[in-house]
Amino acid sequence: MPYYSDELIEQVRSANDIVNVISDYVRLQKKGSTHFGLCPFHNEKTPSFSVSQGKQMYYCFGCGAGGNVITFLMQYENYTFQEALQALAQRAGIELPKQEMSEGARREADRRARILEVNKAAAKYFYAQLRMEQGQNALQYFVKRGLAPETLKKFGLGYANKFSDDLYRYLRQQGYEDELLKDSGLVTIDEQRGGRDKFWNRVMYPIMDVNNRVIGFGGRVMGEGEPKYLNSPETMVFDKSRNLYGLNFARSTRKHYILLCEGYMDVIALHQAGFDNAVASLGTSFTPGHASLLKRYTKEVYCTFDSDGAGVKAALRAIPLLKEAGITAKIVKMKPYKDPDEFIKAKGADAYQKCIDRAQNSFLFEIEVLEQEYDLRDPESKTAFYNAVARRILEFEEELERNNYIEAVAEKYQTGFENLRNLVRHHGTRAGLTRERRPLKSGISEKKKKEDGMKQSQKLMLTWLIEEPRLFEQISPYLGPEDFTEELYRRAAELVFSQYQEGRLNPAGIVSMFTEEEQQREIAALFNARLKEVVTPAEKEKALWETVIRLKENSIGYRSKHLQPSDMEGLQKLIADKKGLQKLRGQKHV
Repeated sequence: MPYYSDELIEQVRSANDIVNVISDYVRLQKKGSTHFGLCPFHNEKTPSFSVSQGKQMYYCFGCGAGGNVITFLMQYENYTFQEALQALAQRAGIELPKQEMSEGARREADRRARILEVNKAAAKYFYAQLRMEQGQNALQYFVKRGLAPETLKKFGLGYANKFSDDLYRYLRQQGYEDELLKDSGLVTIDEQRGGRDKFWNRVMYPIMDVNNRVIGFGGRVMGEGEPKYLNSPETMVFDKSRNLYGLNFARSTRKHYILLCEGYMDVIALHQAGFDNAVASLGTSFTPGHASLLKRYTKEVYCTFDSDGAGVKAALRAIPLLKEAGITAKIVKMKPYKDPDEFIKAKGADAYQKCIDRAQNSFLFEIEVLEQEYDLRDPESKTAFYNAVARRILEFEEELERNNYIEAVAEKYQTGFENLRNLVRHHGTRAGLTRERRPLKSGISEKKKKEDGMKQSQKLMLTWLIEEPRLFEQISPYLGPEDFTEELYRRAAELVFSQYQEGRLNPAGIVSMFTEEEQQREIAALFNARLKEVVTPAEKEKALWETVIRLKENSIGYRSKHLQPSDMEGLQKLIADKKGLQKLRGQKHV
C-alpha cells in the first residue's frame, strides 16, 4: 500500500476544485458564496447539501455528511483514502510516487491492510466452497430459505467446510503466516495441534464495513451444533459495537428511514424483497456506537425485531439509545409472525410495507409493554398503572410534547385528558419540578446537558475562526488549543491556530490530515456549526466573548481537576489563566 506526504496530499486536493468535482455527481445551484444541491447521501426534497468554494468543503445540514473533495469520493464511491487520492491525482494529471510514513504507523497500517486481505481471501474461499460438492447441503439450506442466486452473490454468502483446518491450510498455501492468521481471528494456533479454523461446517455471512471491505464473518452451524451462530472476534479491523450488517448497502438507500433487524437472514430477506434500507447489529446488543453510526445516515429508525420476549427486550434497549442520538424510533409489529423473514415468506413485501406504514410510536410501545405488568381489571392495579404512565410522561421536556402524549394515552386507555394531565402535574410537583427545571428526554442528566452545551460552544468557536479570520487576532491572546477539552476538537484547534500563525488558513487541508472517513466527517462538522442569528455587530461581539469566557472557564476547571501535584509549570499556567479570565470578565465588550 502506498503512503503519501502531507504536502503531496495537499497538492492533489488543491488541484481538484471541490465544486467542479461534486458537480459531476450532484446538480448544484449557487446561492451567494455557497452552492447547494440535494444531498447524495440521504433522501431529501429540499436542498440542504452545501458546497463552499472558499472553504473547499461540503456539508449537509440534514444528515451531517461533510468533508473535503477526498472525503466526498470516499463516501460516494466507497473508496479508501488512498483510492480517493489516486483518483483525484489521475484527474489532475499528478503522478503519485511511493512515500513512507513513520515506522510505527506504517506497521499498523500494513497489519490492518494484511488482515483485510486475509478476510477477502477467506470470503472468496467460502463463496467458492458453497458451489462445490462439499457445499451442496449448505447451498440447499439457502435455497430452502428462499434466497435467489443473485442474493447469494450480492451478500457473498458461502460455506466453511466440515474439516476444522480447511481454511487454515488454504490460507497457508496462499502465503499467509500463522501470526497474521491468528490476528485475523479466523484461526487459532495450537503448538501441538497446529492451526484450527474459527469457522467450520457453517454457512458463512461475510461482514462488510461501509466501504465494502470484509472486516469479519458470521457463521450458522449446519445441523445441531452449538453455538448456533458464531461471529468473528474483535480484531484491528472489526469492532462489532461500531458496525452494522448490511449498512454498506443501506447507506445508499433513497428511503428516509432505516429498518433495524436482529439477524443476518432478516436483513438479507428484506433486501431481496426490495427493502434496501435494512441493517442488523452483529451478534451483540444494540449499542450507543450503533446509534451514532445510524445518525450519519438517517433521522428515523424502524425497529423490526423478533415478536417474542427477547425481541421486545431488544426494542426496549434500543429505543433510549436511538433517542439519545437524536433519532426518532418506531416499532414494526409483525404478529403472529416471528420476524421479517418469516413474515415476507408468508404475506409478501406489500403486506410488510403496510406494517411499516402502521409502525407504532416508540413511547406508546413502551407504555403498551408497561401495561402487561398491571391488571387493568383491578382498580388498585389500574391506578398504579396510570401513576407509572404519568411518571414516564414527565420525561418529556416540552409542555406541548407532554400534552400530545397525555392526549394519546388518554384516548387509548379511555381516561380523561384533564384527569391524566392533573396526575402528571401532581407527580411533577412531588418531584420538585418547575417550568424552569424539567426532566430531560431519554433520562439525560443536567451534567450531560452541560457537557453537550460545552461541546457545542467549542464547535461554534472553531466555525467562527474559519468563517471570520479577523477574529483570530482578537481571541488568540485569551484562548489557545489547550482550551478545547474534547480531544478531536483540540487536535483541530491546534491545526487551525498553527495555520493562522503561519498565515495560511486552509480548512480543507486540515480535513485531509485525518485519513478515517468518520474523523473527516466530524472535523467538517466542527467547521460548519450553525451560528445563531444576531441583529447587530454589538450582539455578535457579545456572543463571541461570552463563548470565549465559557471555553476558558471550562478549560480552567478541566485542567484543575486533572493537574498533577508535581506539575509546577501547569499550576503557574492555571494561576495566570485565572487572572486573565478575571480581567476578561471585566472588559466592556462582555
